[in-house]
Amino acid sequence: MSADPPSSPRWSEEAARAACEVVELLEVLWERGREVTPTSPVSASQLRVLYCLEREDGINLRALGHMLGSAPSSASRLCDRLEAVGFVERTPSPVSRRELTLRLTGRGRSYLTDLRAQREGALLTAIQAMSPTARASLLEGLAGFRDAAGRGRGPARDRGAPPDSPAWPA
Repeated sequence: MSADPPSSPRWSEEAARAACEVVELLEVLWERGREVTPTSPVSASQLRVLYCLEREDGINLRALGHMLGSAPSSASRLCDRLEAVGFVERTPSPVSRRELTLRLTGRGRSYLTDLRAQREGALLTAIQAMSPTARASLLEGLAGFRDAAGRGRGPARDRGAPPDSPAWPA
């Protein structure tokens, strides 16, 4: 790091670069977690759908498409695949005969629980290798990042982030 004070633009740029490196490392850790179950039936896009449905149980395709930032037809294709592996079910809407509601099945919820446990284990291994001071700094930094990232950008839930994610406020 440079000798510039923490509030300088240069320090912020260095922090942003470091955060990008951490995100890339997290992607590697996440994939390692998926290697434990190499027959993982979902892609990253499908995983976003599962996260959205977990938070917003019983939404329709239009709402899901909005959350994903995609057309309802694209969301429908993702749901087709998830329904085929038994993670999502479509049921008639109680509000409109022309709509279907989307829900996670028990199998879909179990998949997310198992995936989170694998990911948490990978993170725990790395965090336990850190010094206590570094762990405390990490916790403080992540809390500050979560607070700053959630301000003024609309609900984090609309961006497809996983629930209880350290990167987004609850």
